[in-house]
Amino acid sequence: MDVQQAIFDDIKRNSVIIIHRHQRPDPDAVGSQAGFAEILRQAFPMKQIYIVGKQVPGLAWLATMDDIDDDLFDDALILTLDTANEPRVDDQRWRRGPEVIKIDHHPDDEPYGDLQWVNDEASSTSEMIVDFANRFALAINESAARTLYAGIVGDTGRFLYSDTTPHTLRVTAQLMETGIDAVAINQMEDEMPVAVARLSAYLYENLTITDAGAAHVILSADTIKSYELGEAGTASLVPMPGKIDTVKTWAIFEEQDDHSYRVRLRSKGPVINGLARQHNGGGHPLASGAKAADAAEVASMIKELETLTAAK
Repeated sequence: MDVQQAIFDDIKRNSVIIIHRHQRPDPDAVGSQAGFAEILRQAFPMKQIYIVGKQVPGLAWLATMDDIDDDLFDDALILTLDTANEPRVDDQRWRRGPEVIKIDHHPDDEPYGDLQWVNDEASSTSEMIVDFANRFALAINESAARTLYAGIVGDTGRFLYSDTTPHTLRVTAQLMETGIDAVAINQMEDEMPVAVARLSAYLYENLTITDAGAAHVILSADTIKSYELGEAGTASLVPMPGKIDTVKTWAIFEEQDDHSYRVRLRSKGPVINGLARQHNGGGHPLASGAKAADAAEVASMIKELETLTAAK
C-alpha cells in the first residue's frame, strides 16, 4: 500500500483535522505539528485544522496550541506526529477520533492507529512533512518553513548528529529559500534560561566518566527543584556530556516525585536503544529514553551502559 497516498486521500476526505504531538514536546514535535497544519490550511482553506496539546512557554515562540471543544474530536481525522507510542500522545482526546494516522521517524516498536507512516531514516518528523508536501505539490510558505526548519535543527542537534543526511540538507535549503530568518531560529534554540545554565554547571561538576567513556549523572528531585526551572525543564542538558572528548555514551537520570527515574540515553557510536528497551523505553540507536523504577535499577543501568561502551 502507498501509505502516503492513503494519508493524502484521508486528508482530502475529512473536513475536520486535529494534529497531535508528544508530551514534553521538543522543537521537532511542535515544529512538525504547526508546520503541517499551516501547509494544510493553505492547501485546504475550507477545512477546520487544529493543533492541540499543552502549551509549553519555552516553545511559545514556535506556535500557539488551539483550545477546542471535545465534540470536535468525534468526527475528526486525527494525526499524531513525532509520537512513537500511545501513552506519549499529548491530549488523550485523540482516542475519540474515528480514524487515527501516525506519522513518525522513531523506530516503530509500538504501532498504533489505522495508518502508520514511519521513516526511521529521516532526521526528524519535520523532514518527513517537507517530503510529504513536495510529493503532493503542497506549498510551503514562510510561516510553515520557519517551524519545520526549527524542528530539523532541533532533532539533528544543529546538524551534528548522524541522522543528518544530504537529503536533510537539501530539505533545509528549500526551507531557507522561503525567506525565513534561520539565524534568529538558531539563536532561539541555542539559548537557555539562567536556571538551566546553573544546573548545567552542576551536571558537569557531578558527571562521572569511566575509562571506557561511559558517563552518567543522577539529578535528584530535590536538586532539580532547587534550581526553579519552571517550564524550562532539563531538555537543554541532554547533549552536554557529549561535548566532552572522552565521552562515548552517557545517561542522565532524573528523579521523579515518586522516586522513580526518567532516563535519557545518548551515544556517539555504540547502539543504546537495546538498553533502553530493556528498561521500559526505546528510541533511536544513538538517542533513546527509558525508565528506572528505583535506585537499584539506576545502578544496574549504569553497569550495563559501561559494559556496552567497553565492548565497542
